[in-house]
Amino acid sequence: MLTAEQNRTKRKYKTVVTQRRAAVAIAGCWILSLVVGLTPMFGWNNLSAVEEAWAANGSVGEPVIKCEFEQVISMEYMVYFNFFVWVLPPLLLMVLIYLEVFYLIRKQLNKKVSASSGDPQKYYGKELKIAKSLALILFLFALSWLPLHILNCITLFCPTCQKPSILIYIAIFLTHGNSAMNPIVYAFRIHKFRVTFLKIWNDHFRCQPKPTIDDDLPEEKADD
Repeated sequence: MLTAEQNRTKRKYKTVVTQRRAAVAIAGCWILSLVVGLTPMFGWNNLSAVEEAWAANGSVGEPVIKCEFEQVISMEYMVYFNFFVWVLPPLLLMVLIYLEVFYLIRKQLNKKVSASSGDPQKYYGKELKIAKSLALILFLFALSWLPLHILNCITLFCPTCQKPSILIYIAIFLTHGNSAMNPIVYAFRIHKFRVTFLKIWNDHFRCQPKPTIDDDLPEEKADD
């Protein structure tokens, strides 16, 4: 049974996080991601530098561009704009938020059980499992993206430093692989995500009856 405080928290959450607000937040994230990701196509790239080097060599016609990441992408864009503005500050902010979340949950779990308050282990134990799952997503994001951004910083601030090409390819592969990791982690760690994935799989690929999802569950379930 949920305590009065827990019920108030759930009611407040449902009041603040409405379907409309969630849709607006998701759309805003996608629009912002597109603008940031497509900025090099709007002109912040190495095309002018390639053209200048091409002309300096006495070559004529259209410059031949070597299709390599560091040849076409501006390191100023990747470091100052992408990393220092859109990756590092949100990452540090999320780490601080999760530390606060874990602190509050641990604080609730350490409270003594009373006859009127219910069992905090039952409610906050599940919240702790979900917080751990989301923290794992954050850790994988940092693990996948920081290597590339660190290499970009080395390229920008230490142009004479030599970097093995294999490290650059591995770092780029990790950034692409991060998108594939998230649904796997969600499916293995959070029960409702796993059931939803199975429903989509059975409905669209195996043409089997959809498994039911209990939308009336008071809390999300997360596996250990």
